[in-house]
Amino acid sequence: MAKTYRNPVYPDVFADPFVLRHDGVYYAYGTAPGGADGRQVPVLRSTDLVEWEPLGHALLPIGEVHYWAPEVASQGGRFYMYYSAGSKPEGTDQKLRVAVADHPAGPFVDSGKLLVPDRSFAIDAHPFRAEDGQWYLFYCADFLELEGGYRVGTGIVVDRLVDMTTLAGEPRVVVRPHEDWHVFRKGRTMYGAVYDWHTVEGAAVLRHDGRYYCFYSGGAWERDNYGVSWVVADDPLGPYTRPEGGHEALLMRTPKGGDLLGPGHNSFTTGPDGTSTWIVYHAWDLAQTARRMCIDRLEWRDGMPATPGPTWTEQTAP
Repeated sequence: MAKTYRNPVYPDVFADPFVLRHDGVYYAYGTAPGGADGRQVPVLRSTDLVEWEPLGHALLPIGEVHYWAPEVASQGGRFYMYYSAGSKPEGTDQKLRVAVADHPAGPFVDSGKLLVPDRSFAIDAHPFRAEDGQWYLFYCADFLELEGGYRVGTGIVVDRLVDMTTLAGEPRVVVRPHEDWHVFRKGRTMYGAVYDWHTVEGAAVLRHDGRYYCFYSGGAWERDNYGVSWVVADDPLGPYTRPEGGHEALLMRTPKGGDLLGPGHNSFTTGPDGTSTWIVYHAWDLAQTARRMCIDRLEWRDGMPATPGPTWTEQTAP
């Protein structure tokens, strides 16, 4: 009888989940409260994406209050954790940083460098390695200008990594908010003014048939309009184009009559079979007590990404 799973696959708070597959073992990192020892960023270990063992917290703290959206890249025998940290309410002062470790479980020690020092706010770093070995960093920044149908709010840019702790400083826009479902909060006070704020965030990139798909989560992370869609380009640096039907989240959104709310901020990983692709994401329970880690299979149908998720019933395990 085939093994099954049911979302969520981990019972505790685990938002913005990122999964790194290393030497046949999966390590998951997420946004959650710090540990009793003061360390930040919980880390889990699994061999099948379904049964997860907590390993404690991976990041040595740097004195900030908020630590968000960690992602880890492996390069040259070392591991680089990209994350944001800040202390102001709503994380309005979050800055992108990178910490380094010799093992996926840590401890990760901050490098002391701000990746985007000229930005007052930057979050959701996503390192991506192209086929030629070049690394890129996708991340979020705020935009206050109305142009080309874009809305005011948080968008995604991409820059080339000169080395694993240094950006080229030449960011290019990947996607900015452009649809009604991207609204985060109307009448939000930001940067000394009041805006109808929109958000796209949580970049995750896949290469398929020679093209680069940048998946993003749009809307308000604490509401049911949150979901996952994508833009696509022929080069990691773009330009990126939008698929048709962008008036709603095309890949994943809150299901009618389901047990999950606001699915999003995903990563991708390869299944234990070495060929299947799995989307790893968080979702709220209906009472919104916590955002927890979920998984579902990602497929390509007629050249388009698709998933049965978010699922809340028994599914065939990876």
